Amino acid sequence: MLSAPLEQFQILQLLPINIFSLDLSITNFLLINLLALLSFISFIYYNASHNNYLQETSFFFSPNSWQKGVESISEITAQLISDIISTDNEKYFPIISVLFNFILFSNLIGLVPYSFTATSHLIVTFTLSFSVFIGINIITFKKYKMKTFSLFLPANTTFSLALLLVPIEFISYIAKPISLGVRLFINLMAGHSLLKVIIGFSWSMLLLENFTSIGLVLPMMILVILFGLELGVALIQTYVFIILTCIYIQDGS
Repeated sequence: MLSAPLEQFQILQLLPINIFSLDLSITNFLLINLLALLSFISFIYYNASHNNYLQETSFFFSPNSWQKGVESISEITAQLISDIISTDNEKYFPIISVLFNFILFSNLIGLVPYSFTATSHLIVTFTLSFSVFIGINIITFKKYKMKTFSLFLPANTTFSLALLLVPIEFISYIAKPISLGVRLFINLMAGHSLLKVIIGFSWSMLLLENFTSIGLVLPMMILVILFGLELGVALIQTYVFIILTCIYIQDGS
């Protein structure tokens, strides 16, 4: 049992592995990331047909309910990309789709009791946001060369005003990936901490009384409502992360 709300965010060693003074241990952090990846792969694989004329794995010609769910996720991702990114948006679909599904499955797995929320750690959210940010800068610089630096200097700006505006624009530009990663981290960590506090309170009341205690009704009702809200947060934060990523790509292109 977890004795404190924040213990659910601790990274614990499951299988210690040390090679030449390098710590390559298997942790709950790595396990949940692999589980999120394998969950989506398995979801696709076991809802696909193996009987096409090429004898390759493919979707059913007449989709079942599970395949419709997979197609709906892909349609939402493709629609987001086409609505925000105006030119050459098809080439961004693979990376955006991977981001969408990884964040979505990580958030949903974190709602399972006594599991681990990978996206509640800054190392994960910053890795995602800064990877996107670096990739966008590479694409922008490859396309516009030295004109890329005009982002930090508005048009028709005097030299004296530029000395003030350039540092401000640079700081605001660097703040984009930071805010993108922190937003996902804070929402997931705060919501899960609140859920753990309410669960601990309900469990304590259950130990003091019994299942017929009237005092259990209120915290249980609050717990159900908070769980529904946290499910909504998990979905909305995935949606927001992808929208902002598409906006940054559009701004860079």
